[in-house]
Amino acid sequence: MSFCERKISMVQKILIIGAVALGPKAACRIKRLSPETKVTMVDQGSLISYGGCGIPYFVSGDVSDASQLQSTSFHMVRDEKFFREAKDIEVITRTKAKSINRARQVVLVEDLQTGEEKELPYDRLILATGSRPRRISVPGSDLKGVFTVSNLDEAMAIKTKIAAGEVGKAVIIGGGAIGLEMAEALSDLWGIETTVVEIADQVLPGVIGKAIARMAQNHIVEKGVSLQLSSRVVSMEGDGKVSAVVTEKGPIETDMVIIAAGVIPNSDLAGDAGLRLTERGAIWVNSRMQTSDPSIYAGGDCVEIPNLITGRPGFYPLGSMANRQGRVIGTNAVGGRANFEGAVGSFVIKIFDLSVASAGLTLGAAEKAGFDPVSAFVVQFDRAHFYPEKDLLYLELVADRKTRQVLGIQGLADKGDSMLARINAVASLLRHKPEVAEIGNIEIPYSPPFSSAMDIINALGNTAENIIEGRNKVIEPEDFASWWENRGKGDAFFLDCRGWGNAEPFVNKYPDHWISIPQDELRARLGEVPKDRPIVLICNTGVRSYEAQLILNQAGITNTFNLQGGMAAIKKSGIRL
Repeated sequence: MSFCERKISMVQKILIIGAVALGPKAACRIKRLSPETKVTMVDQGSLISYGGCGIPYFVSGDVSDASQLQSTSFHMVRDEKFFREAKDIEVITRTKAKSINRARQVVLVEDLQTGEEKELPYDRLILATGSRPRRISVPGSDLKGVFTVSNLDEAMAIKTKIAAGEVGKAVIIGGGAIGLEMAEALSDLWGIETTVVEIADQVLPGVIGKAIARMAQNHIVEKGVSLQLSSRVVSMEGDGKVSAVVTEKGPIETDMVIIAAGVIPNSDLAGDAGLRLTERGAIWVNSRMQTSDPSIYAGGDCVEIPNLITGRPGFYPLGSMANRQGRVIGTNAVGGRANFEGAVGSFVIKIFDLSVASAGLTLGAAEKAGFDPVSAFVVQFDRAHFYPEKDLLYLELVADRKTRQVLGIQGLADKGDSMLARINAVASLLRHKPEVAEIGNIEIPYSPPFSSAMDIINALGNTAENIIEGRNKVIEPEDFASWWENRGKGDAFFLDCRGWGNAEPFVNKYPDHWISIPQDELRARLGEVPKDRPIVLICNTGVRSYEAQLILNQAGITNTFNLQGGMAAIKKSGIRL
């Protein structure tokens, strides 16, 4: 018997608190499986069922009208009338859920316009309460002109202020996804002088590693956005409305502040009802998305789910996650047996002309989780090298040294689908704990206009295997930059393994420090290589320098370091030589 046929006859009324992402998905799933079930959604906002992840593109003007975020693919606006007439779902807006009486199975709600209170009964209750922006508690944070990006109403207020010509300068607090998307929205279309302040030492902390973060940061700065990293906001100043943000590094003049410092699960309603919460303060759920009360389900930004790599709780406030969980909840609420096992944490963002994506753990996150991780970094064309239309991809693979388990992958490329396709290929495998050899041998469809015979994903897995086995001793671009900055003070020997045409400008500029010996000439010129100094091997992408490393190893010269990603990574990172 299928789950569609196993409906629980006693389920007559299902009440859903929250009607933005998960709520509508669960409601529609319920009505498709059990049309006779009465479904009611309650939301304290006036706008429902909109694409919150599209808010930065509404502010930028890429999405011209807010109603587009609330529309179906066939141009019907998902409002109360749409759900009532097209879906047979009752929606009550501008109404706040105040408390849950689990013994009587009722929810006390308040009409925010009239103040009237009433009780709504349920057989099954679904909590889709989402999250709220993390505020920063500093003097002046309540001044006019200080916004969060919490909902569509606030997004419209931001856009109205900008369109009125009231904003020439803006400060965004937080260099995560929302912060960077808003930075692009303000500076690219509106020409607003924008500064991003981030407390961590890189953008997108915890999502991408330092090498790719540095490349993204270089691109952001090239596009005219100022970045202030490793910086804490001390206060905001202004006479009634904000005029400056003061950080540890000094004041920044501004006409508007957008706080994008992350989100906090909205779990107060659940906690007050005695439902189990996690250490983070999210609502605890099992694999069927049930709370500690079996008649109450929860999902989306208000819950934690297992990370399928570490096994530990993870928090993933994403619209895609909420929609998938909504379908599972809708199935189970009417007697089905669907499971949501967890996530590996997949992510992608557009940053001006670049795309940045990740899945799984970064090197830093892997270390915190107790692994002994290594990082492999590869730069390669997305198509056959001889095909006329091609772009460089920059990919990083993180693996555990002992078990060889692949823990994560991150990538950066020009805006397009090539890089994301590679991230997706690995993301779907991470839950199965693949080893690096599996990535080195993963099957990728091949044709010169689409990929290489030895695809970058294969090269990435093979590079990780070589690093783990000690054949490829590497140095990261950031460490290379430090070594180069201290040239002459240290004893490092910088050996360019490329042809003379590539090496000549650097040899002429730094004759005492930059030495050219092409990889194909190295065996015949081993006498020019010192045996008592650390040697940094350099080529365009790291391939020829790896071959040079093997040659030197064979000759007994083993204190060598291959620059990961080569000069391509150096240039993309904005490292000046």
